[in-house]
Amino acid sequence: MSLNNYLKIAFLFITQLVLAQEQTTITGVITDGTTPVPFANIIVEGSTNGVAADENGSFEITLSLEEATLVFKAVGFKTQRKAIQPENFRNKPLAIELQEDLLGLEEVVVSATRNRISKKEAPVIVKVLSPKLFKATQSISLADGLNYQPGVRVETNCQNCGFTQVRLNGLEGQYTQILVNSRPVFSALNGVYGLEQIPVSIIDRVEVVRSGGSALFGSNAIAGTVNVITKEPVNNSWEVNSNLGLIDGKTADRTLNMNTSIVSEDLSTGVTLYGMYRDRDAFDANGDGFSEITKLTNHSFGSKAFYRPNDNSRIGLDFTAIKEYRRGGDRIELAPQFTDITEELDHNTIFTGADYELYNDERTNNLSVYASLQHTDRKSYYGGLGGGRTAADSIAANNAFGNTKDLGLVSGAKFSHTFKNKDVLTSGVEYQLNDTEDAILGYNRVVDQQVNSFGLYSQYEWKPLKDFTTLLGARLDHISVDGYYTIQNIERTSEVSETVLSPRITLLYDITHELQFRGGYARGFRAPQAFNEDLHISSVGGEQRFAILSDDLESEFSNAYTASLNLTKNFNKTQTSLLVEGFYTTLQNPFTLVSTGASLPNGAILEESRNGSGAYVAGTNVELTVSPSQDLYFQAGITYQKSIYKEDQVLFESDGTVPGENNVVISEFTRAPNLYGFFNVNWVISEAFKMDLAASYTGSMIAPHVVSDSGFIALEETPQFIDVTPKVTYHFDLKDTFHIELSTGIQNVFNSYQDDFDRGPLRDSDYIYGPNRPRTFFFGIRFGDF
Repeated sequence: MSLNNYLKIAFLFITQLVLAQEQTTITGVITDGTTPVPFANIIVEGSTNGVAADENGSFEITLSLEEATLVFKAVGFKTQRKAIQPENFRNKPLAIELQEDLLGLEEVVVSATRNRISKKEAPVIVKVLSPKLFKATQSISLADGLNYQPGVRVETNCQNCGFTQVRLNGLEGQYTQILVNSRPVFSALNGVYGLEQIPVSIIDRVEVVRSGGSALFGSNAIAGTVNVITKEPVNNSWEVNSNLGLIDGKTADRTLNMNTSIVSEDLSTGVTLYGMYRDRDAFDANGDGFSEITKLTNHSFGSKAFYRPNDNSRIGLDFTAIKEYRRGGDRIELAPQFTDITEELDHNTIFTGADYELYNDERTNNLSVYASLQHTDRKSYYGGLGGGRTAADSIAANNAFGNTKDLGLVSGAKFSHTFKNKDVLTSGVEYQLNDTEDAILGYNRVVDQQVNSFGLYSQYEWKPLKDFTTLLGARLDHISVDGYYTIQNIERTSEVSETVLSPRITLLYDITHELQFRGGYARGFRAPQAFNEDLHISSVGGEQRFAILSDDLESEFSNAYTASLNLTKNFNKTQTSLLVEGFYTTLQNPFTLVSTGASLPNGAILEESRNGSGAYVAGTNVELTVSPSQDLYFQAGITYQKSIYKEDQVLFESDGTVPGENNVVISEFTRAPNLYGFFNVNWVISEAFKMDLAASYTGSMIAPHVVSDSGFIALEETPQFIDVTPKVTYHFDLKDTFHIELSTGIQNVFNSYQDDFDRGPLRDSDYIYGPNRPRTFFFGIRFGDF
């Protein structure tokens, strides 16, 4: 070997020796003060150097000798940063004590920016509903638990079929985009009954974004989004739980849930399986023989699985099947055509999807490709004898059967890049299809509608300063609607093809470490098409009430503004958070349903969806959260708002045939209370006992009431309600891997419930308001390895 080669080898050896001397490996352990915190992430701030702790909270990381700032993150704990001199820890371990994130400020959410980000760093306010809240409020379906957030209210709109909708910041359900695993496959038809069809047993969390700050998810997100994230396989576990509710102490509501998760030892594969069976009897509140709460049977099954081919990629699959039967009216035991009123729905719904995620080694680039599908087959009956027994009544009753097919498809791709200065650019393309065919041939009622939407979106998360973030984004949608609608002798079509740009901007400024300001603007639109209420048929005066689009219906546009202050402060070990948020949304050409006052040839009542002159919704959400320790948690929120038409809106249009009967006009939204709120308290009394107390408040509002003998609409001012639910849970362990929980409580303990329901076959089935059930006693058992 030549002298030059020896010199080269010697030089490389000396270089490696010097580099090794400039680095050191330190060890440490992460605890919560008493027990280890497993699988925490440790990252050197400003670099890609990082490791994960093991199941005992121990870690080992190699650092250069210069000062470094280590960032410690773990699920359920506050992020902690610690500046160290590595040479000081060569011969002693680094001990890190993490503080529990009792208020959930460090939770990772996806609904703010379409990327994973902690709630505290998100430029948009994201509220998270967890399984803990659903358990505390004895929620069985998604509809039961949504009330426990500021600005959110779920209402029941029909005694016969239990149609529910969620209102965000006072706007009706069709203004809210319901997402399943971040995909907008929840169609207008699903919006009629879907909130009560999704069991909480399959939900990992629900992310709620109020106002239009979530416009990148789609054109209909004017009031905001409700993103239902189904359960992910995290570890090996299983559980079974069963509940019995007695509505008014006598009507049974039975549920059985089963969940299990299996994850491989190397965490490369996992699957979760879940199922629910629910059987609820019909409830008659006033003894007239007609239901106020429907009979309901629900069978749900789902699974969610993942596979990681390597550290930088992930394939995900999900599937949910829901079979639900519901029926309301009178004489539930008879075939529907032999009753005075029956609304009967038999749904078979499937949600399924697949996605693929790919990262580069530095985790600065992320590509996501996805496709989701929803299909619903619904058999329906809306009719009955209407209190009569003539041959004509029987013919009409026998022709009230219908069938609906609904297909929703979403596919797209999203790419994001994180720059060295932590700015993030996100862009994507998305295609959405909704194809609905709804026919009741006996009424000559047809809705044949196809909506296609091609969307391009992009946003830039700009961080010019450490304490300041701006999110600039826009979505360009080309939407086409091909709709054909008939009711008896009336035919309408909707042929729309338009391209709309929806921009948004949001700001986040950390005034101090404890006080944050957020503000934003977003524009949205809705194309003329049939929405939730248009696909629902209700009964009044013994006849059916149908909705149809008007001839000249134009697109609706919105401008949404928000501003908020969020103060998070610790008083010794007590964690507190106070949120004050203002919102103002204007609507141009708002869609409104107008009762025409005219009867169709078969006697049915006709409503038209028309454009209003304009409207606005303005208000304030206030939320306070306090947690002195992991054993005690308190949350309360209140919303004050006004929902006003810029010009008086026609609610009932007189046909001039009845002397003294005039148009009914209104200046504010119906069924929109100016004041509503909630509170929730969780108290772990001991290792064995836990107590929960939850309540929702609904203020007075204006409810339209159709007078059965004339079809005329009266405007009723409803009373206020407070629905309080206490619950006690007892927990014990038969062994380390087998746990049992027994629970009991009373929903609506003070029986705050509507007491002026219409009676008999000629009632207005939409005249329903307030809490969705009277005083209800419940008992539950839960067992498994959870």
